This record gives sequence, C-alpha cells and structure tokens, in this order.
Amino acid sequence: MSAKQTIGFIGLGSMGWPMASLLHKAGYPLLVIDASAERAQKFAKEIGGTVASSNRALAQGADVIVTILPTSAIVDSVLNGPEGVIAGLRPDAVIVEMSSGVPTITRTLADQVAAAKGHLVDAPVSGGVPRAITGELAIMFGGSTALLERVRPVLECMGNAITHTGDVGSAHAMKALNNLVSAGGFLIGVEALLIGKRFGLDPAAMVDVLNASTGMNNSTQKKFKQFVLSGKYNAGFGLDLMVKDLSIALGIGKDTNTPTPFASLCREMWAASAAMLGPGQDHTAVAKMSEKLAGSTLSD
Repeated sequence: MSAKQTIGFIGLGSMGWPMASLLHKAGYPLLVIDASAERAQKFAKEIGGTVASSNRALAQGADVIVTILPTSAIVDSVLNGPEGVIAGLRPDAVIVEMSSGVPTITRTLADQVAAAKGHLVDAPVSGGVPRAITGELAIMFGGSTALLERVRPVLECMGNAITHTGDVGSAHAMKALNNLVSAGGFLIGVEALLIGKRFGLDPAAMVDVLNASTGMNNSTQKKFKQFVLSGKYNAGFGLDLMVKDLSIALGIGKDTNTPTPFASLCREMWAASAAMLGPGQDHTAVAKMSEKLAGSTLSD
C-alpha cells in the first residue's frame, strides 16, 4: 500500500492518539475525527492531519479507515446512519476495526460494509499505551489473507507482531480471550502478594522472584511494581473496558457451549470491583478490592 493513500482515523483516545501519530509520522495523509471535537482539533494542531466534518465526510476522503472505539455499539453508530462511514464509503475501501469488539456484531458490520462494496476486517491490539507510543503493539487480524496484505504496511506502523487469527470476527474473539487470561493472572498475582506480605515477605521482592520463576506473567512484569505497589493505578486502560472484554469472552463461552467456571468467577470479581470503586478507574485499581477483602494494602 502506497503512503499516498489517505487514512481516515476514528477515535483519538489514549490508544488512538499515539497510533494515529505513528501513521502521520510514517507519511500517511490523515483525516481524523473524535467524539470530542476539541480533541480532534488538538490532534490536528499538535500532530497533523485534517479534521473531518463527519464520519461520512471522512469516509468519502479515505482509502483505509481505522476505528478504535470503546464498544461495538459505538462502532455501529459510527458506521451506520445518514452521516455514518458506510454512507460515504468509497468502493473497495477497507475499514480496519481495531476496537475490542463483540465478534458477532463485528461480523454483522462486515456484512453491512460488504453490501456497500467495501471491506471490514478486525484488528484489535494488545500492549497498552506504552507500546502504542513506541509502535510495538501486538495486533490480531481477522479477515482474508489478501486484505491482510493490503493493510499490512499500515498495521506495521503501529505494531511489530501481527497474527492472522482467521476470518473476520476471530481477532475480536482472540482479544477478549487474551484479556481473560491477563485478568485472571492479575487477580491471582495480587492475592499471592497479599498472602506473602502477611507472612512477612516483601511484595517488591516477591515480584522479582515471580519474574525469575514460573509464576511470571504480564502483570508481574509490567503492572505490579509500576502501577500497584507504586500506588499510581494509571496504566491507561479502564476498569470498565476490562469488564466489557471479560463479558465478551464469557459470551463466546456461552455461544460455544464451553463450561467457564473460573472465567465466570474472574469476570464477577472484576465487575464487583468496578461497582465498588465507581466509574473512571484504571483497571489496575482492581487490586484495591483484593486489598479491601484482605484488610491490608500492598502500596504502603
């Protein structure tokens, strides 16, 4: 894909902003839009690109359209309607849906886009804000091999590990299941740290041991010291979004008639934490629920 092709980028949140910035840096002309018009204008002023007047206008000017939004319902609202992306879609244009979405909804949207003579693929990411900034995200891709090769140069600007998971919708399924595993590892890790601290072990030393041993996982490596023991709780991924992704994973389990006893408990614990802590919390703040149950803290 030539760098002369224009990319329409929808969603300039904590992940979208650095991802769009990398595309601009790579020389792609950008049309951008965000739910916050002020944020879109700020991006255009500080980074570059042109702010589109509507989702339809953005689609009319773009060869590739990237969406990275909080939920599938929001993606649906952005794509459909008189001023939606589909209304302005160029023939043979590709929509790269990089949100963490519901696979069944993604497939329905792909059918709607196909009826408009375009293509929709799903390409959710993993790695958080730090890797979004450096362009080292892991990207899962659902769609045909031919479409993957068409958009690969765009994806390579934002990630350094691209895995083809299968047909459209499969990448969103994989993303939800990845977050399920991550969420489970976080909870059990925090409980182990609380047990150890009560026994007399130093939590920071415990994290070092875990990272040199078989208990190592993403949370021990990149979350516990940085965001829990430090008391910062600002990893950049919302607690509400984690609960959403776990709900998607449980939905896939139900749809496939797969027993999910541990996954169900994991999701309920994260949801209970979100209810206890209230809106606007970082996902690493889930540790506060385990601390409350234990009657002790890890950050002091």
